[in-house]
Amino acid sequence: MDGNLVHKDSDEAARQMKKSGDDSKKAGAKVEKKTEDAGTDTADAQNDDDGDDVLAAPVPAGQKEKKLTNQFNFSERASQTYNNPLKERTVQTEPPPRATYSGNVTQWEIYDSYQEDFERTQKTKEKKPIPGRKETERSKKRTHAQETSASSDDLPPIGHLAKIIERMLNQNTYDEIAQDFKYWEDASDDYREQEGTLLPLWKFAFEKAKKMAVTGICWNPLYKDMFAVGHGSYDYTKQAKGIIAFYSLKNPSYPEFTFETDSGVMSADIHPSYPFLFVVGLYSGAVAVYNMKEYHGGKPLFKSSPESGKHTDPVWQVKWQKDDFDSNLNFFSVSSDGRVTCWTIVKSEMLHQDVIRLPANDVPADGPDGTVVSTFACGTTFDFHTKDDNMFLVGTEEGKVHVCSKAYSSQSLGVIDAHSMAVYTVKWNPFHPRVFATCSADWTVKIWDSDQKLSPLFTFDLNSPVGDFAWSPYSATVFAAVTGDGKVHVYDLNVNKYEALCQQAVVQRKKTKLTHVSFNPHHPIIIVGDDRGYITSLKLSPNLRKQPKEKKGAAPTTKGPEVEIAKFDKLIDLVKEPENKDAPKK
Repeated sequence: MDGNLVHKDSDEAARQMKKSGDDSKKAGAKVEKKTEDAGTDTADAQNDDDGDDVLAAPVPAGQKEKKLTNQFNFSERASQTYNNPLKERTVQTEPPPRATYSGNVTQWEIYDSYQEDFERTQKTKEKKPIPGRKETERSKKRTHAQETSASSDDLPPIGHLAKIIERMLNQNTYDEIAQDFKYWEDASDDYREQEGTLLPLWKFAFEKAKKMAVTGICWNPLYKDMFAVGHGSYDYTKQAKGIIAFYSLKNPSYPEFTFETDSGVMSADIHPSYPFLFVVGLYSGAVAVYNMKEYHGGKPLFKSSPESGKHTDPVWQVKWQKDDFDSNLNFFSVSSDGRVTCWTIVKSEMLHQDVIRLPANDVPADGPDGTVVSTFACGTTFDFHTKDDNMFLVGTEEGKVHVCSKAYSSQSLGVIDAHSMAVYTVKWNPFHPRVFATCSADWTVKIWDSDQKLSPLFTFDLNSPVGDFAWSPYSATVFAAVTGDGKVHVYDLNVNKYEALCQQAVVQRKKTKLTHVSFNPHHPIIIVGDDRGYITSLKLSPNLRKQPKEKKGAAPTTKGPEVEIAKFDKLIDLVKEPENKDAPKK
């Protein structure tokens, strides 16, 4: 307490009053003595004495006594009570300790953690048992390992979970592109009658495949978002190892599967019925079959060798075919050595049979010693008919197209003088059974009718070597081509028979060449590859994939192959009309 009060009638109060009276008398005496010795003014001294007498004089009887206060330790009554501090419910207990934490999970950190785990498991496998241990200890450890492995089998594999997490991260990273892929439609097409655009979406690349040309693209027939890419080099002075990479639209940052080859990959194809099997053609002339289910350290299941009849020149294209009568898998390959070979997989071996050797000239050449030397044409591409499995076309470096059949292995059924330079691609129309197309290094794309082999139906000059050609899966009159100047050309013959609806550059560098193009069979996108190892996905605007409008009052048109065939037949009739105008009427 700061101070206290006592009752005036108590003994303590009497003692304090007595003591204060004695002190006042002593003070008055000292004052009188000082005034006399100093000889000061009597009036002033009298005033001082009067003031001291007032303090020291006792209180006369009959007057009210003044209240005595503690002059040295005074405290008000309100401050003599201890007030407890106000507490709220939130401060009645000590708060738990808190800490702010933040961090970023990147793809390379995830990759490093998986690499560390893989190295750790490899070290445990390499450890050898110490000699001298008892058999009982070994049996105990074996039983313990079996128990742990059985318990671990109940958990999902970490690789599958890691892919899910990686895809989730990529969905957040490329969310805007995914939204454009699913919902974007170019509204400006409403103001353009016969023109369209291509919207760049994801760009795929693999670190090991940079500066390696894209030599083949093929979509997976079962998983519509997955495609295979072959990497190699078209320059014979820059030959090295090849890579096959499998990408998915759900994970554009890193391929799902990768396989390395001893030689550059020149072509690739996925089996239409068994999507885990794929075949590649190599620059060394070998063909190899891989199984994605059984990795085998990246080694192929089957690979041709000089003893098993491999090609002597690069294999420019491979293609799976239907199983033979014995239900054996088989595929075809074409090479610069002039051979079109059928490869059949029988149990644990791969057998070959030459279907045809492409003759370079009708008349064989004479050798230096007078012997007759037969020369062969250099095959570059081939394609089988969509309806007749026996019939196929083969393009050569001389610019010719050979019409061949499996039933006739001695010679081709006919030769079409199609181009003045090498034919890079020949493809049958997926709807019309008589129409096929060719593209060449002579800058042209030509559309042909198999009944009229002397002259093409349409010829388009693209002002640059045409690297690849592809028919659309949704229309018989739509196709796309890529050129050496980095441009993609999209045509629709039903809309414009003379000019492209879209002509767009899709590479950043001027010297970059586009090598391959392919339509997605399910989504309205195309993918193109260049000679630097990049693959770009592009979305077609509505004008590039629109269907013909229905006339008012007319019956609704049905959709199907018959409609597409009839649509192309009208184009063929339009082309033939000028030739028939001068003919006499019957």
